[in-house]
Amino acid sequence: MIVVGRRSALLLVAGDLVAFVAALYLTLLVRYLTPPTAATLRPYILPFALLFALGLAVFWLAGLYGKRLALFPSRVPDVLLGAQIANVVLAAVFFFALPVFGITPKTILAIYLVISLALVYLWRLALYPRISTPRAQEPVAVVGEGAERDELVREVNGNPRYGIEVVATLAEHDAAAAPAGVPLVAFEDLYEEVFDRVPLSRLADVWFERNVRRDDPVYYAIGKRALDLLGGVLMGFATLVLIPFVWVANRLEGPGPLFLRQERFGKLGVPITVYKFRSMMRDDAASRQWVGEGTNRVTKVGAFLRATSLDEFPQFINILKGELSLVGPRSDIKGLGERLAKELPYYEARYLATPGVTGWAQINQQYEPGNLSPQSVEETKVRLAYDFYYLKHRSLGLDLVIAAKTVKRMLFRLSSAA
Repeated sequence: MIVVGRRSALLLVAGDLVAFVAALYLTLLVRYLTPPTAATLRPYILPFALLFALGLAVFWLAGLYGKRLALFPSRVPDVLLGAQIANVVLAAVFFFALPVFGITPKTILAIYLVISLALVYLWRLALYPRISTPRAQEPVAVVGEGAERDELVREVNGNPRYGIEVVATLAEHDAAAAPAGVPLVAFEDLYEEVFDRVPLSRLADVWFERNVRRDDPVYYAIGKRALDLLGGVLMGFATLVLIPFVWVANRLEGPGPLFLRQERFGKLGVPITVYKFRSMMRDDAASRQWVGEGTNRVTKVGAFLRATSLDEFPQFINILKGELSLVGPRSDIKGLGERLAKELPYYEARYLATPGVTGWAQINQQYEPGNLSPQSVEETKVRLAYDFYYLKHRSLGLDLVIAAKTVKRMLFRLSSAA
């Protein structure tokens, strides 16, 4: 967490402005396929200077220079996405409704949206946290009770990197007794920010009614589907390249099919058939067991495929069909999912979203050594807390973060295995 003071706010403004200017330069480079000259830049300098100023004002109105988002930085990607879309819409109005500058750069605006968003994300999420550190701990009062609240206080007050200090804990009915001038923060909000998951003790029917939408906004549904189609096509090409190598490696190790067909749960619990490269000794599609509970074992080839996530690539078929998404709560094998639904309250609520090949839990949860997925009810509880965090906060910004971190992790594992 970064607490935004005057110096930090000025640093953010300067970085955003540099990102805007660099985005314009790169946009013209992409548009004309040659480095921009003074003559190329001249028609755009004044109008885009005004747009940069307008963009900074939009960022300020969105709270991107305020203390609230500093306390909850995981919300920054979504706010950035919305603010940049608003900036481009305002730019379109600026150029087309008020054509005083004599340019109507439709293609340039489209390219600028993508490049500026990428550069601002890089600045805000990757560079700024590395060069900015909190100068003092921000005092906060936490409202809430229970063991998870105590876990939160121990984590925050024992680690200066968060930039805050819990100076008071209050029950909900005592919230008015907070120390003067100290911000009040709901324990569940701060818990989500610190641990990137929801506190399971707060789950109730009303929690899902307030926090989990049944229908996604049109822009999110379209953007997510476009991302899925792009990723599905790329995974399909990779699968075609991998097939002969995986087939030969499997045959050298022993008999068995190249692919597995697993009955899993899709959105709303609808059964789907998922395809994967075989990583176990045999196809045990209806298994109710975790790895190591029965006689089925991971093969040597399968261990490599799992460690590098290459066994997941044949699921491009399910992605293109719309049964799976690139990002979402991981789908369960039918038997194991039925077992977990009996043991964990609200477990089936994770199927409110389309399951994903990767998800928030997969990039955040730490498992027992040697495991790449939950292998117990206790580990599954933690995964469930991450899944419900995703259900509450899912957006294009969060999906892009998950996808980028997944690719980064897979490349690291491939390089390590090589």
